[in-house]
Amino acid sequence: MGNVVLLAINAKYVHSPLAAWLLAGGVARYSRMLHDVEVVETTINDSIGDIAAKVAAKAPNVIGVSTYIWNAAVLPGLIGELRKLLPDSVIVFGGPEATHDAEHWLRQGSDYVLRGEGERSFPLLLDILAGGTFADLESVPGLCFARDSEARINPHSAPDEDTIILIEDFVDPYSDAYIETLDGRIAYIEASRGCPFRCAYCLSADSGVRFIPPDAVKRQIDTLASSGARTVKFVDRTFNCDAARAYGIFEYIIGLECGCSFHFEIAADLLDERTLSLLRSAVPGRIQVETGLQSFFLPALEAVSRRTDLGKAERNIQTLVCGQNIHVHVDLIAGLPYETLADFQDSFDRAYSLCPHTLQLGFLKLLHGSRLRREAESFGIEYCEKPPYEISRSPWISDSDLATLKQTENALARTYNKGRFLSVLKYALSASGLRPFSFYHALSKADRARWQEGAGHGVALDAFADLIFGFCAELPNVDERELRDRMICDWLGMVKGKNMPPFLRGATAARQDGTDRSPRRSAAKGLSPSSIGKDILGRVIEKNEAAFLSSGVCAVVDSNDRNPVTGLYRLHFRE
Repeated sequence: MGNVVLLAINAKYVHSPLAAWLLAGGVARYSRMLHDVEVVETTINDSIGDIAAKVAAKAPNVIGVSTYIWNAAVLPGLIGELRKLLPDSVIVFGGPEATHDAEHWLRQGSDYVLRGEGERSFPLLLDILAGGTFADLESVPGLCFARDSEARINPHSAPDEDTIILIEDFVDPYSDAYIETLDGRIAYIEASRGCPFRCAYCLSADSGVRFIPPDAVKRQIDTLASSGARTVKFVDRTFNCDAARAYGIFEYIIGLECGCSFHFEIAADLLDERTLSLLRSAVPGRIQVETGLQSFFLPALEAVSRRTDLGKAERNIQTLVCGQNIHVHVDLIAGLPYETLADFQDSFDRAYSLCPHTLQLGFLKLLHGSRLRREAESFGIEYCEKPPYEISRSPWISDSDLATLKQTENALARTYNKGRFLSVLKYALSASGLRPFSFYHALSKADRARWQEGAGHGVALDAFADLIFGFCAELPNVDERELRDRMICDWLGMVKGKNMPPFLRGATAARQDGTDRSPRRSAAKGLSPSSIGKDILGRVIEKNEAAFLSSGVCAVVDSNDRNPVTGLYRLHFRE
């Protein structure tokens, strides 16, 4: 056949494309003919012209493209550019977007669409394109193509449910070429495919579960643990749906000598005491878990067939958070059927009270292939026809409600979820008596122009700190000295090697009895933050690594001691 390019258009550079390398592995394993396959990686931030030029430089005969909600919007334009540069190349689309909307992508200009798993079907298609006949195309499972101006869709061979993928059929994507291109980015791995649950918004509903043999998974873990990747993410929909298998892999990873963090999507209510006990033994930062609570509003959960023991999930999440060795990520979905804005606020506040390290406020997406998309009209749900197909309104939530949620999510994402000013947020919430959702929504409106200018993205962190301080200082029952002290400590703990904003750096505070306990007075006694810091840490510190608080206590940050769970640096205090 000649040259084959597998094009991966990632959401971010830091991601690596598992699907493309699985297809490359499938070609190497199953093709009867020799094909020169190369994976080309780009991101959605690259221009269409640059992506097409990068592909064209390889002079491919066949171009395979993985489609997802994050890159689907750029693909129609990309097809046009590829046709200009490579008029004789064959374009094949696959992935979730193509699988569930095949005829659309044929109309957009792709020559073929492969539905479902491609490790076997893609090599078969390549062999046919290299030396077969047009009639042979009908033998490729799940292949969609145009014939006599009509779309032809071959039957899609779905794998049997609840079977182990046989080791002789298993494709290992982690070739030498993959490891060479990984370059420390996030690596992805799978221990199973499918999901036993039937959530109406998910593409894996009703798919059943197939498990990759544990020994094969462990070999891949070893490969990735020594690859230089800092984070390895399991893509399993519900990693712990089989408790015994999950325990074995957790145990293996916890016993490794490596610097990797391993990320898992789990169902919190399926964790048993044995697994919780094992997880508590992990070195801090080795394990990250993400769990989708989605909502605490039972009618919404029932409407989308989401089955969760919420009480048990809450208890298990609290256990994981209290262990202080595992980063815990909790997901909510706004816009589910029957859940109003007020109902969602209750769900948000309840989830926030669990103190996860990340609380993701997501929005309902009506994905191609999901049951909820098929039933959207019967529910009265309206959504955007363009990727990522987010809800725009429903009988229970208006467009203005969604705007409120977006604003709140923005404030949450730029503060709490980034580990910024955590003790300030905790104090202000407690002192003011505000509910968490109300607090973050009010914060989002505090200075809309500054949010829109990008404050909080790291480009204007000084101004962002000023915004947070000004907002919190005006809340009822908030003591400004206490607030300032907490912000100083937060700044030291979250920022390495960056001077404090002027309003913190130049602050002096007086005790209520009138005694001056300012940094100048302490320094006049022969004490300075630097000297105290050297005494505590046994080394010379920078002037921006310590500060006096209003009480006269000196806060010193150890910039060599970063918590692998929270990402914050350790603070020491001394009178």
